[in-house]
Amino acid sequence: MYWIPVIISILITLIASAHVRSTFSKYKKVANSRGITGAEAARQMLMAHGIYNVTIEPCAGSLTDHFDPSTNTIRLSEDVFNVASVAAVGIAMHETGHAVQHAEGYTPVRIRSAIVKSTNISSWVSYFLVLLGIMFSATNLITLGIIAFCAVIFFQIVTLPVEFNASARAISDLRASGLYGEEEIRCTKEMLNAAAMTYVAAVAVSLLHLLRLLAIRNRR
Repeated sequence: MYWIPVIISILITLIASAHVRSTFSKYKKVANSRGITGAEAARQMLMAHGIYNVTIEPCAGSLTDHFDPSTNTIRLSEDVFNVASVAAVGIAMHETGHAVQHAEGYTPVRIRSAIVKSTNISSWVSYFLVLLGIMFSATNLITLGIIAFCAVIFFQIVTLPVEFNASARAISDLRASGLYGEEEIRCTKEMLNAAAMTYVAAVAVSLLHLLRLLAIRNRR
């Protein structure tokens, strides 16, 4: 029974990953009507918000797009930076949404930034404590490991509004700028929603793992 959550977790992860990749693959082949690239769209959105200190640069890989708050840099993948597709602009606008959140001091972003280092520590400490607890049949150690793992879940939950808000900002700015018509906005929503579901899936997987840890502790 301890492996049931693991199997379900693997299935959830595979389904969410396959969905976002298939949706991205679908819309990266669709040229946007304005012929604007991801990098150009990101720059326009930053200027619309009066932000001029953010760098936009390409990065290797596919779906590796991200905003780095430590260097104030938006990094766009090869399929996004210099590509004028519906998918490219949608992803670029989403990452720019994160840059705008950072510039405006969006509360969930501030909370996530404040706990990211402690969460990274909690992540490996939790597994270490649970492993020791199982090896030495020490229920208290397993309990401490579970508490540490809850910090990881909290971080993932805080991440959800950050991701959904970045997508909402992207759609709002696309509509306000007049870059996209309603059909292109609908396609962008579909793609960004698929990407957001990967974060929801991550929370679901962590909750299943938490249930597994609780079952192990109770058995001990």
